[in-house]
Amino acid sequence: MLEIIGIGALNMDKLYLVERIAEPGEEVRVDEVSEQPGGSAANTIAGLARLGVETGFIGRVGDDADGARLRMELEKEGVDTQGIEIAPGRTGIATVLVDQSGERAMYVYPGANDELCITPENRSYAKSAKWLHLSSFAGEAPFEMQKNILKESESKISFAPGMLYAQKGIGALQEIITQAEIVFLNRDEIEMLTGLGYRDGAEKLNEIGAAVVVVTLGRDGCYIRTPDAETAVPGYAAKVVDTTGAGDAFCAGFLCGCLNGRPLDECGRMGNRVAARCIEAVGARTGLPGAKIATS
Repeated sequence: MLEIIGIGALNMDKLYLVERIAEPGEEVRVDEVSEQPGGSAANTIAGLARLGVETGFIGRVGDDADGARLRMELEKEGVDTQGIEIAPGRTGIATVLVDQSGERAMYVYPGANDELCITPENRSYAKSAKWLHLSSFAGEAPFEMQKNILKESESKISFAPGMLYAQKGIGALQEIITQAEIVFLNRDEIEMLTGLGYRDGAEKLNEIGAAVVVVTLGRDGCYIRTPDAETAVPGYAAKVVDTTGAGDAFCAGFLCGCLNGRPLDECGRMGNRVAARCIEAVGARTGLPGAKIATS
């Protein structure tokens, strides 16, 4: 049995390093261009695989060069890719602008991701994991697919809604949140989702049913809340190059700690450490560490 299977979008990230994010009608020079494999849950699963966890993935790519590369990159990390469908058409693309401070703006073309739906094959495959880690899709069909898979799942659920799902509001996400062992959000996402500050927002998600709510706070580390306790875990110093995938990397470190039975504060430290390494390189996966570095 696999330890954890990810269910989320598979995108090729087209990264453009710029002096600043342009205002409407403005022209800004691009200093560097890079193509990197991406997709939130896929980044987390790749990070977990690099940390020595047995992982798999459910998703959809097009029958193009980007789709082939996305599958190949996951396989190179040791991820089981039998749950990835190959369909006619274009693979998803995320166009990412990164300024000199490492902050970013992202534009997503969902492509083949939009048509991912429940099948006997992916339903059966999802049942083969102890944990399922869910992240956002741009379209409604794959969102419904995630909810349908959870109806039959006995796996523990990890959920990273991201901005796309946070915009839907609590009502739309409640069906997943009530089943979630862990919900991951950053400060902006939890405020958007709940209309509250991150501490009160985390309490509200606990009341709905989330066993553990983890809020990432950038350089300030993370905040962890359960129905019975709360703790803040300070971050690690890092030279910020690109924040793309920082939250996904945090999830990988945190979940690795959980899978190994570590206390929640130690899971938070592992998440902070992996995220700090991630943001010191361009792209969501380039800087992801191996197990020895992440746990040292």
